[in-house]
Amino acid sequence: MGFVLYATVFRESAQEQIATVQAEIVGGLGWYYTAIVSLFVIFALWVGIGRYGDIRLGKTGQPPEFGMGSWLAMLFAAGMGIGLVFWGVAEPMNHFAAPRPGTGEGQAERAEFAMVQTFLHWGVHPWAVYAIVGLAVAYAVHRKGHPVSIRWALEPVLGQRVKGWLGDVIDTVAVVGTLFGVATSLGLGVMQISAGLNFQGWTDDPGDKGLLVALIVGITLVAVISVVTGIGKGIKWLSNANMGVAALILLFVLITGPTLYLLDTFVQDTGGYLQNVLALSFDTGAAHGDEGSAWVQAWTVFYWGWWISWAPFVGIFIARISRGRTVREFVCGVLLVPTLLTFVWFAVFGGAALHEETFGEGGFVGEDGAVGTDSALFQLLDTLPGGAFVAGVAVLLIVMFFVTSSDSGSYVVDMLTSGGNPNPPVWSRVFWAFAEGAVAIALLVASGTGTASLDTLQTAAIIIALPFSVVMLGMCAATLKSFHQERQAYLAAKRREAQDRIIDRAVAAVEEGLENGSLSDGSGHERTGSGKR
Repeated sequence: MGFVLYATVFRESAQEQIATVQAEIVGGLGWYYTAIVSLFVIFALWVGIGRYGDIRLGKTGQPPEFGMGSWLAMLFAAGMGIGLVFWGVAEPMNHFAAPRPGTGEGQAERAEFAMVQTFLHWGVHPWAVYAIVGLAVAYAVHRKGHPVSIRWALEPVLGQRVKGWLGDVIDTVAVVGTLFGVATSLGLGVMQISAGLNFQGWTDDPGDKGLLVALIVGITLVAVISVVTGIGKGIKWLSNANMGVAALILLFVLITGPTLYLLDTFVQDTGGYLQNVLALSFDTGAAHGDEGSAWVQAWTVFYWGWWISWAPFVGIFIARISRGRTVREFVCGVLLVPTLLTFVWFAVFGGAALHEETFGEGGFVGEDGAVGTDSALFQLLDTLPGGAFVAGVAVLLIVMFFVTSSDSGSYVVDMLTSGGNPNPPVWSRVFWAFAEGAVAIALLVASGTGTASLDTLQTAAIIIALPFSVVMLGMCAATLKSFHQERQAYLAAKRREAQDRIIDRAVAAVEEGLENGSLSDGSGHERTGSGKR
């Protein structure tokens, strides 16, 4: 609340100071963000594919708490769903309109770059960030029986210190980062919803503050109902419904759009991503001087910090719903399946927009070279038959995805602030859901255009990512130590079992020899089967 008051009452000062700090972090530590996020990808793949993959995130033999379909739907909706709807058209078009320095000038080169760069930002890398946190927390909670909390994931390296002030600081950073991230997304999301309502002709002014506040209140109320019913009911059902509606809109664009072109570009751009992912993962833009570095910092480094700031929220949530999964199932489910779905989504929506811009009438890139981020999705739907109706369904989908993000975020924050209780009290779930809505409303009302204070809050969330990145490095070390100890204990148990089997076989052989007379009975006489010496 202190931060919200500062950002609203002293808005210009807060924006200036936080922007200065962000410039120092992004400008001076861009190399650091680039390196550690790539490290997280390597670590997650190594743990999932390697010898630790059979370790179960739960008691031995414990079955998964949720079915595979519901599990994938919940982690996808909480971790990425709303971002795909918001940026599905807008990001490829932004990269097409203003590509990274060094990209070819032709439309074909720019279009392929736009998709490959988008795949980089939304593919394996963000999910690896989530997997690091989720895996460490899930092991501590489901295997070791600790409360749902970030601090316990670091116990293997920090020991009993996690019970004191150091553990409190770690969890507080996670709470603040989660609250900032969800509130910012809620505010930005209602702007896109308002743009959709304006596209439908249901409102004249998409920036009307009264409308934006009403949308936040409505979304918050639905989120409260969902979070009160818990993960097994409201959040689970809503996540499944989200995925169903999103799949229908995806199929609509695929079928009514340039189908063959979209299928071709999906295969081609996936190949381009696989071919260039290693180089792009470590690209800091230095080869193109200050201009190249500035572009990478504005997009890639910003995304890496943004995913890290969301890691406590998404990581804890997917840890909570992953009881009973093996490490290999967890990594494959969290890292690979959502990435493939993300590629399909961007290939269809981004590809359809790029096709219209390059081969059709265009209109996505304005005369000033800018792209209407809020309205890009609705511009695309307007080019398709029946697009007006589908645009209305898209508005509903955006609302549903934001409700899912809000209730999931509220649930995670409540678990952290309730001492790691996996089923926190209902009253505090309601409190945190309303707190997120109140923060978003306060920031919208405080700013002249509805975006300035949100930008300030978003920038603050990126700053939060810096200390939490250190926590994540500690999680990697803690996870590795825990898995190594468990592996050693497993191998020791196997050796004992093998030794026991050898001893059992030896004893059985001795007993058999004594019985058939081929061994001495210890009396100095050799017994035979007939009883004769």
